[in-house]
Parts: sequence; C-alpha cells; structure tokens
Amino acid sequence: MLLELFNEGEKFYATNVEEKCLFVLALCLQYSLPMNILVLNCGSSTIKFQLIATDLNAIEQNTDRRLARGVIERIGGEAVLTLQVEGQTVQRATALLHDIRAATDYIIRWACSEASGLTEIQSVTDIQAVGHRVVHGGERFIQSALITDEVLRGIEDCIDLAPLHNPANIKGILAVRELLGAGLPQVAVFDTAFHQTLPEHAYLYALPYQLYRRHRIRRYGFHGTSHRYIAYRYRHLRNLSREDVNIITLHLGNGCSAAAIKGGNSIDTSMGMTPLEGLMMGTRSGDLDPSIVDFVSLKEGLSAREVESLLNKQSGLLGISGLTHDMRDLLDEAHENKDRRALLAIQIFCYRVRKYLGAYLAAMNGADAIVFAGGIGENSAEIRAQICAGLECFGLQLSAERNAEIAYLREGLISTDDSRLAAYVIPTDEELLIARDTVRCVQLSNPA
Repeated sequence: MLLELFNEGEKFYATNVEEKCLFVLALCLQYSLPMNILVLNCGSSTIKFQLIATDLNAIEQNTDRRLARGVIERIGGEAVLTLQVEGQTVQRATALLHDIRAATDYIIRWACSEASGLTEIQSVTDIQAVGHRVVHGGERFIQSALITDEVLRGIEDCIDLAPLHNPANIKGILAVRELLGAGLPQVAVFDTAFHQTLPEHAYLYALPYQLYRRHRIRRYGFHGTSHRYIAYRYRHLRNLSREDVNIITLHLGNGCSAAAIKGGNSIDTSMGMTPLEGLMMGTRSGDLDPSIVDFVSLKEGLSAREVESLLNKQSGLLGISGLTHDMRDLLDEAHENKDRRALLAIQIFCYRVRKYLGAYLAAMNGADAIVFAGGIGENSAEIRAQICAGLECFGLQLSAERNAEIAYLREGLISTDDSRLAAYVIPTDEELLIARDTVRCVQLSNPA
C-alpha cells in the first residue's frame, strides 16, 4: 500500500498547492488555531521526522500534541521505513528512494494518505510549516531563523564547518520548497545556536589568534537544541526563572556532550569546532593528543582524511571494546561474560563524563544539579550510577531506589532529598523544541 501511495504520480500535488497551504496557514494565524508542523532532521542517507500540532497557547500550557513520527534509512537505494502515528502500531516498509527529495515526498504522501491512519492530516494543506534541524550556524546564527534566500546562503556558508551535515540539511530545505512551494514557511533550528553565549575564554583554542580571525577556528558546540530543551524542562519542573538555572546537562547517546549552563546560558560545552571533541562516544574518540593524528598516519600509512574517519567511526566504545558501539550490548556482555574490553570501554566512558562534571563544577563555582538525557542517560541506571560514584565530595548523594525506578520516557529526581548537588533524568525532546521555534518564527513574521 505504501509503495502504491509513493507511485501515485503528479496528481497528488495540485498545481496551486502553495496557495492552498498559505491560505490555510493564514486561517490558523488569524483564528489562533493549532499549526501542524513537519519537523525534518535530514542526514546524508537518513531522514528522521515528526509531525507536531502546536501553537503559542499550546507552548504556554505545554499541551503540544505529537501526531506522528518516523525514520527513513538507507536513502539512495532500497530504503527502510519505520513510520508511526501516535498511539498506533508501527508501520514498516521498504521503498526505492534515490535521494532526500524522494524521501521527503514519501513522508508527505504517507502522512496525507488513508494508509497512515493520521486523521489530522488529510492533504498537504494541513501542513502549515516545516522546521529543520540544521547542524551548523557558525557565528552568524544565534537563534532559530525563518528560512529566506539570505538565510539559506548563510547555511551554505557554513558548509566548510560541517561538510557532512549542512549539505544534507540544505537538500531537505530545497526539497520542501520544490514540493510545497517557496511560500510555505520553513524554519532553521541550529545545533550551535544555544552555545553562542560561550565567553571568549571558553570558545577560543590556544592557537595563533589569526587562525580564528581568518578561518573562525573556535569551539562551537553541538546538541544545542537538546541542552536547551533540558534546561527549559528543568526550569519548569523546579518552577524557576531562566536566570536561576545553574546546571550541568549530559546528552549521552551514540553522540555525547556536556554543557555547563549558568544563569540559563551555556557557558561551556564539551564538543568543539566539530562533534569529535569532548566525551568518549559510540564511535568517536573524544579528546586526544593532537599529535596522535600524525603518528597514526605515519605508522598505519593512512591519509589525514582516513585518520579522521577512524576517529569518528571506528573509535569510542566500538574501538575500545572491539565489539559494538551500543552501550546496552556492552553492558550485557560485561554481565554475562565479564568481557575485559567491554568492561574497560564502560569504565573509560563513565570516567570521562565524571572528569567533565568536575571541571564544569569548578568553572561554574558549583551547580544546583546535573541532568541526564539521551539514549544512555535516560535509560541506563547502571551507567548513571557509575558516573555519579565518586561525586560525593561535591555533595551528590544518588538514591539507588529512585535511580532504578526512572523508566523509559520518564523524568524525575534520582538523588536523595538532602543531596546538596541534585541529579535528574529528563528525556530530551529536540523535535518538540524545533516545532515550537517554528511556530514562534512564523508568528513573529506574521503578527496579524
């Protein structure tokens, strides 16, 4: 059925689809109706998406509704699709999708079809705006932006800083323009924007200063949308003002980063000019001596590009264990077989997170809480416990019972009530924040 939908042909998109979409958008704005936002996260061969219904009132009252989500993998050939309307059974299928445009087209067709079971989206006119995750905004973009030709050129200017990510993000933007019309609002939400509050002494490397002036070589940080959401959610859980948020956030998944957030602003973060710096990750090395790059190149006969690939794709948990980059599998292997390298990979991972926590507590002159998020941070009580072990000197007292009780997609306190440094688990929701930023940008540009 899904393949039939994809092959329906040109009849799916009416010739005046853009005018219809804009007319419905105008009605939503005029009568303060919820907007259906399509959120796209485009990679080189993968698209993750969500459909979220929200508006300014829903944002204020935290009543946004997730309508559907999914992922298309292995774009460029026989793609694998996982699609789900909220509250319904997951749909899985395959389809021949040659590029990001074809995959985006598929998502829109599926959402509008009877086969999806999505009652809120009957046609393309029921999609009022599109929000995009854009990895790198350089120093130019300090907040989310309505995508104009000028903004698009700015994203293109940052390709040198994110050659693997920004081109795919741009392809997603252009695909939506072609499919739904240039007039339909699209918004770019930048991974780097939240970290643009880093002070100069935190973002500069100890390199000749002219290299920064010439090439903007500096710490940019990533996972900014996730760290920003975690800080926002913590603030609401504690009923605090933004200025009273003093926490260290840990986004621990296949990619990992830490952020020191003081007075609601990011003042330091572990990822650097690229996502390779910082914590040990699934397949990334994290921090290392820069001379290792040249040493490995000479000893192994590898080019600089090949060494960079080794550091990004063959290192981290995978490199140390020799088994997998998946923390769940490593924990199983450690428990069942006492595999030495699996145990070592877990130990190094937790040790490096703990070192960053100590450094950021010093940089901030103390914090009120550390907050775990991401696939590992949200779901592994054992890893959280190992990371927190040894932080008692900072006043952290983990509650074993609370830590064990925090289940998937639940949030809450995992330290004891008398702990001077609190610990929380808050599931991240980058897509929700992208949808909310999209609504804000559209409303701001359409005040009526």
